[in-house]
Parts: sequence; structure tokens; C-alpha cells
Amino acid sequence: MPLVIRDMPDTKTTLVTGARSGIGHAITSMLLEQGHRVIGLARDFSKVPQQEDQLIRIEVDLSHLERLPDRLKTISDTYPGIQGVILCAGAGRFGSLEEFSWQQIRDLVDLNLTSQVFIARAFLPLMKQRGRGDLIFIGSEAALAGGRRGALYAATKFGVRGLAQSLRQECAGSGVRVCIVNPGMVKTGFFSRLSFTPGEEPDNHILPEDMAETVRYLLNVRQGTVIDEINLTPQKKVVRFRKPQPD
Repeated sequence: MPLVIRDMPDTKTTLVTGARSGIGHAITSMLLEQGHRVIGLARDFSKVPQQEDQLIRIEVDLSHLERLPDRLKTISDTYPGIQGVILCAGAGRFGSLEEFSWQQIRDLVDLNLTSQVFIARAFLPLMKQRGRGDLIFIGSEAALAGGRRGALYAATKFGVRGLAQSLRQECAGSGVRVCIVNPGMVKTGFFSRLSFTPGEEPDNHILPEDMAETVRYLLNVRQGTVIDEINLTPQKKVVRFRKPQPD
């Protein structure tokens, strides 16, 4: 279905990937409360309440790279006034490298890294032309140090961190601010099919609302100031192991 709703110049428009659940949904809710019009990207919005008037839902699978450039061009043509892009979508798979099939390797890299590059490529020119904007990547503590059974996931997150650091330098003269937020374990559905989960005590995990508050702060720092990177961790790192749920 073609997009037909055009930009409203008096409303700040922000695009959020992974807007259906978890960190992306918490950030979307915060932005709506702040008066933004949000363009939410997710594979499926069928279970998301419809009452948010300023939320534009666009169903797109970011892992389908062959279709993604055309989808992103349609969005950028329809909403040329996008002033912020927040990249939250991603997935986690963990295990020794030899446990992954070739296709699983490709799928995780496509979603966690290559799609992020595609999205930045699609919207950075618009923000540079406007002379301002915010590009915020949601990274991971896995982008800071590799760990056992996390080689593939860490590789994608190290890649995103390198992308953010390089774009920060490229955009310095354009008025576009680039930042990456690297959280420890956030209590979301991310862990629902994994063999581990953060502890239940409040100091054992980060909440999606904590991430949303961090993004709110980044967006409201005065123009001319860039916060390059923020690392968030639970006060106590507690990991609970369990039998993984089937896909």
C-alpha cells in the first residue's frame, strides 16, 4: 500500500525502527508524549494499540535487504522533513560460531548491521540538507567487549559502533548529531527465546523506560553539543540460565 500522509511542517517527525515492542516501543511512547509525530517501523503492528494519533505505522521487514532500499526511498520521499532516526531493531542469537548455519549467520548480520547501514544511508542526506538532525543507534554492551558464545552477535554490534563513530566524524560539519547508546541487559522480550535472562531484582536489569529517558536526554541537549556515546549497565550484573524456548 503506498504512503499518502505527507509532512506537517510544524511537527517534529522522528523515525523509530523496532517500534512495536521493547526498547523501540518505549522510545516511541516517550516521543509521542513529547509531541513528536513518530514513523514507526516494525514487521507487525497488529498487537499495538491504535490510539496514538501521531504514530504512523509502517510494516517492513528490515532483514529483507533486496526490498529495503525501495521501501526506505518511499518513506524518505513521503516524509522529507524527518529530523531524527532512532535505530532500535535487532535480534540476538548466541552460541559457538560453529553452531550457526550459514543462513543464520547471514540473517543476523543482515538485520543487526547491514540494515542499519541502509537506513542511515537513506535518511542522512535529508538531515544534512536541513542542516540538523539526530541519528541514534541502540547498540549493546557486546559492542564494548566480546564474550564466550557471543562472537557473531558481538561482531554485528562492534560493526554498528564503528559505523556510529565514523558517521559522527563525517557529520560534524553538517549539523547532524550521531550517537550510540550501549545498554547492558534490558528487561524485554529480547530474552524470550534465549537460554539466559537478567535477574529479577530492580538492580539486575535496565528497563526500556530507562532507555527512552536516555534518548529523551540526547534529543534535548542544546544544539551544538553532541554526546558521542553512552554506556548503561545494571548496578549488579545477574544472569539467570534456563532452557531456551523453541523458535
